[in-house]
Amino acid sequence: MKRMGPLSARTVLAVTASILLLAGTAQAAPAKYARHADAAAELKKAGITWTSSGNCSDWNKKTCTSFTQINKASVAGLIAFKKASGCNVIVTGGTEKGHASGTYSHRNGYKTDISTKVACVNNYITRKFAKAGTRSDGAALYKSPAKNVYANEGSHWDITHYNSKA
Repeated sequence: MKRMGPLSARTVLAVTASILLLAGTAQAAPAKYARHADAAAELKKAGITWTSSGNCSDWNKKTCTSFTQINKASVAGLIAFKKASGCNVIVTGGTEKGHASGTYSHRNGYKTDISTKVACVNNYITRKFAKAGTRSDGAALYKSPAKNVYANEGSHWDITHYNSKA
């Protein structure tokens, strides 16, 4: 049997990368704001306001708007949207109880709702983002260049934040 010489660092790196690709990689859980107040402070610092029909932030009440356990990328996405659009952004929904379930849900920290009562927001989304069809409930869908999805639900835009960009 012929003996081979030492492997180069480049070869070892290529083999390791191939093994990792074949084996798959575990995805880390998204970074979260554990407390509503921490996420709210970041939004406030960026000039983003929020409202709730119940005038509360309890994540166990449907009438509240809560940021408890929201993904940090979702908060960063709202801030990026405000900066890119120059619009007044009013959050009307976060992680509070009462939204549809699923992996990319409000409760899991991936979704936020922002008000459609701000013409600037509506104009920015419909002019700058690509029309992406209609959801089964009739909501018009738009996809941002960052691949986040904005669904017009009438009183608000339901945003699925896949990343921290607008």
